[in-house]
Amino acid sequence: MNREELIAAYTAPGRHYHNLAHIEDGLAALARVENLSAHEREILSEAIWWHDVVYDATRSDNEELSAQLAEQHVRADISQEVGRLIRLTKTHAVQSDDHLGAILISIDLSILGAEPARYDAYAAAIRQEFIHVPEHDYRAGRAKVLGQFAARQVIFPDAAFAARYDGQARENLARELAALR
Repeated sequence: MNREELIAAYTAPGRHYHNLAHIEDGLAALARVENLSAHEREILSEAIWWHDVVYDATRSDNEELSAQLAEQHVRADISQEVGRLIRLTKTHAVQSDDHLGAILISIDLSILGAEPARYDAYAAAIRQEFIHVPEHDYRAGRAKVLGQFAARQVIFPDAAFAARYDGQARENLARELAALR
């Protein structure tokens, strides 16, 4: 699978949020991260590119399938680490000493700390991806997921992302949770 095929996957119909713009945003966020080696930056770049390559809102194994594809297609010396990082995006939980994991998860969650209008557009796009779910069930499921993030002591495991995004993320989550209830 080459870059053109990756781009095709991210531009497939039905991808309202987990699309090419999400990848571009992730790569832009990575570019702002300081003090990474070229090797670490390459691993994170590949993880960003591959982490949502398989995305079907009706399935629960997207991260695993994306990780497996990445492991088959990225350079052999980094494939296992890229796969490991992608698997973290299923729960968005990392160990305290997992520097690269903390950065990837923080990048993936950075939309939570976006300015309100951008966050609201994200929330609407997620709803479109789950349009097959009845409204009542969607509201309950979305509230559960957002409530879990809001209840975390630390939403963004990377300290720089936490400093930049935590306050706005908590405001956005509270606003959407109130609207869902």
